[in-house]
Amino acid sequence: MSPHVDGRRPARRTAAAGVPLALIAALIAAGPAMGAPSGEAQVVRTATLGDIPLGVFSNRLLPGTVADDRGVDLGGIGSDIYPAGRKGEFWTVTDRGPNGQIKVAGTKRRTFPVPGFDPAMVKIRVRGDTVKVLDAIPVTTSLGKPVTGLPDQQGRDEAPYDYNALTALSYNPNGLDTEGIVRASDGTFWLVDEYGPSLVHVSARGKVLTRYVPKGLNLTGAGYPVVEALPSVLLHRKINRGFEGLAQLPGGELVLAVQSPLSLPDTSAGEFSRTTRLLRFSPKKKTVTAEYAYRFDPVNVVDPSEDDTSELKISSVVAVGGDRLLVEERTDKAARLQLVRLDRSSNILGSTWDDDTTSPSLEQLDDPAASGVPVLAKNLVVDLGTVAGVPGKIEGVARVDHDTLALINDNDFGMTDGAGAFDADGRLVDSGVETTVSYVRLPHRL
Repeated sequence: MSPHVDGRRPARRTAAAGVPLALIAALIAAGPAMGAPSGEAQVVRTATLGDIPLGVFSNRLLPGTVADDRGVDLGGIGSDIYPAGRKGEFWTVTDRGPNGQIKVAGTKRRTFPVPGFDPAMVKIRVRGDTVKVLDAIPVTTSLGKPVTGLPDQQGRDEAPYDYNALTALSYNPNGLDTEGIVRASDGTFWLVDEYGPSLVHVSARGKVLTRYVPKGLNLTGAGYPVVEALPSVLLHRKINRGFEGLAQLPGGELVLAVQSPLSLPDTSAGEFSRTTRLLRFSPKKKTVTAEYAYRFDPVNVVDPSEDDTSELKISSVVAVGGDRLLVEERTDKAARLQLVRLDRSSNILGSTWDDDTTSPSLEQLDDPAASGVPVLAKNLVVDLGTVAGVPGKIEGVARVDHDTLALINDNDFGMTDGAGAFDADGRLVDSGVETTVSYVRLPHRL
C-alpha cells in the first residue's frame, strides 16, 4: 500500500511504506558556509532531514493513530537536541505536532490538523549533508496509550480545532507540548512541557513515569502519575510559553527554563517584561532546589529587525561544565548564546518573588537588580544572527566538542498560520522550510 494518502501531491515524496523507519534517509542538503574570517564563528556543516510522511512515521510507532496526515511530513523534531553518545548521533524531541492559527470572526483559533499525532523522541544521525532517523519512541501513558499533543484543560489552555478551525476538538488531560530533552544515566528521559508547564520523567520505552506540575494546577484524569511539585507562581505562565529549555548538570540535577516572562500580575506585564526564570530540580529529591532570575537583552539587541519585546524567548539551555550554562535568547529570526553561572547567591526560590501577590512583581520591575533581585550575570558567547548559514527559529542546541555546537531548527512541520495553510482539498501547502542540523564552530573553547 502506498504511504501517500488520497490527494497527496506527488512531488518530493520518496519514502515508501514497508521501508524500515531506521532506513528512511534524508535527501536534501545544504553546503557548509565558506570563507568566514579567522576568529569568527562559522557554520562548518549543514545536514537536512528528507521527506517522511507523517502518517507513515506515526503509524509505525502507534498503529492507527493517524488516519489522515493531510500531506504533512515529519518535522518539528527541532524542539531540542541532546547528544546520544556516538559521534554524530543525537536525541531530539517533537513538539505537540502540526498546529497553527486561523482567525474566525476576528478571533484566532488554534488548529490541530493531525490530532492523532503523538509526541515522540527521535534519535537521529548526522552524516555528511543528511539527517537520518535511526529510532523513534512515542510518549505514552502508563498503559501505553498515546498522550497526544492536544491541550489539557479548558479555560487554561487554548481550545483545539481541526485543520480549518471550524470543528472543535476535545481537550486531553494527557496531552503534552514537549520541548526540551535530556537522557539520564539510567536510560530514562526527562522532557519539559509548555502546557503545565511541567517536567516529565519518561521511561526508556516512552511511558510517562511522573509529570511534575505547579502546585494548584489541579490536573485530573491523566493516565499517568501527576505530582504538584513546582512553584505555584508558574501557574501564571503565558499561553504557549511554558518550559522550553532543559539541561542536565554534571551531578544529575536539571535546569528548566521558562520560555518567556510570566504573565504576572497580568498579560500586559508579561508582554513588556524582559525577566524570566530558570529552575533547578533534583531528580533524587524530586523537588525544585533553586530558582534564578534571568534578564533578556533588549529585543533590538537580540534581533535588530524586531521591536516587540514579547518576541523574546529562551528556547535552549546547555550545561557546559560545573554550574555553567549556555542560554539561548532568541526571536524567530535571530538568536544569541549567553554563558551564565548558577551561583547559590542568586537563588530566589521561596522569596517574595514567588508570591503572586507581591507588587510590583518581578516581571514588572524595569531594573530588577536595582530592586535587590540577584539577576544572573551573563557573557555573550556568540551572536548566531551574524553567522552566515544559521537558519531561523533555532530551538535546540547541543555541545559537540570543546568548540563546536550542533543547532537544530523547528520547521513547524512545514505549516504556516492562516486559512491558506491548506488547499481546497485539505492538503498542506508546505512552507518549504526544512529541518536542518547545523554545526557551528566557535572561535574559542567553551
